[in-house]
Amino acid sequence: MRNRYLDLLRAVATVRVVIYHLTGWAALTVVFPAMSVMFALAGSLMVASLDRFGVWAVERRLRRLLPSLWVIALIAVPAMLIAGTPWDSGLLLWGFPIVDPEATGWWMQALSHAWYLRDFLWLVLLSPLALPVFRRFPLATVLAPYLALAVLELGDIAVPAVARDLALYGGAWLLGFAHHDGHLDRLGRRWLLGIAAGLAVPAAVWVLSNPGPRGYDLNDIPLGNALWSAAFILVALAFSPMVREHRVLTVLNSRALTIYLWHVPLIVAVTQIGERAGLPVRGVAGIGWRAVVVVLLLGVVIAAVGWVEDLASGRRPVLLPGRRVPVPAAPSVVSPASAPSGSLVSSSSATSRF
Repeated sequence: MRNRYLDLLRAVATVRVVIYHLTGWAALTVVFPAMSVMFALAGSLMVASLDRFGVWAVERRLRRLLPSLWVIALIAVPAMLIAGTPWDSGLLLWGFPIVDPEATGWWMQALSHAWYLRDFLWLVLLSPLALPVFRRFPLATVLAPYLALAVLELGDIAVPAVARDLALYGGAWLLGFAHHDGHLDRLGRRWLLGIAAGLAVPAAVWVLSNPGPRGYDLNDIPLGNALWSAAFILVALAFSPMVREHRVLTVLNSRALTIYLWHVPLIVAVTQIGERAGLPVRGVAGIGWRAVVVVLLLGVVIAAVGWVEDLASGRRPVLLPGRRVPVPAAPSVVSPASAPSGSLVSSSSATSRF
């Protein structure tokens, strides 16, 4: 049965990411560490897929992930080439971004958030190998990414961005493993909250003593980000309230990838157009009008290409998900015993309806 509470967390994370990129408010990364939450939820779903489909779960996850990326790449790559970007094999990575695909000009900023797809791709590919190890040594496996990140940060060791991100978000992904396998439930709420507090305190100390170029934006403080996010995830998953199905929730979950991929290009375009027109883009007025325009444009994009997510997931494509389809009422049948005199209903004909 679908867990609507997890759907709610994913929906809130999606909205939070859009608001952060629209406003740049660093406090949002502390109040709701959305990226780590998204990786944790995806890790839980990945285990469910592996248990059900085996290694073919990787193909199913990639099939859901890549088509929406290909749609935006079919626009971005030709646009970069037309703008004068010389052909390079790095552009082909937009088809399978195992490392950062090449982006030039305006698209460097507009597609700066594509790192999430790169990291997601790696975590999906590694999951069939990681799951057996996790199930044999669950605690050690969950701790491994956090210890690796601590070594990298404290030792100031330079590694490729992919490796650093796997250490940063791999712990959240593995907490998703633990959630699916019931380890968090077995710990109990009191223990989860205690562990979360034990993680939050050193996280806060590290963040406060190691501010980044944007202050206390957790995106600039990897170790603090990982520890604080782990505490947040444990608290969030310690509770499982009943959440009722809602159309907005359905839309946000069914179109989460479309929203994620397109919101940054739209924000960048709207902001630049506003600046050229002399409109305010900061403060309450600037954020307000840009938010309205971006939301409206996102609605247009969702209607135009969001159905690709339906096809990728094996669902019937719809313009906007969540619409209730009326179920035709079953035809009424008059039993032979109650049929009036002269009725043509017979026992055999009545039975044939079922």
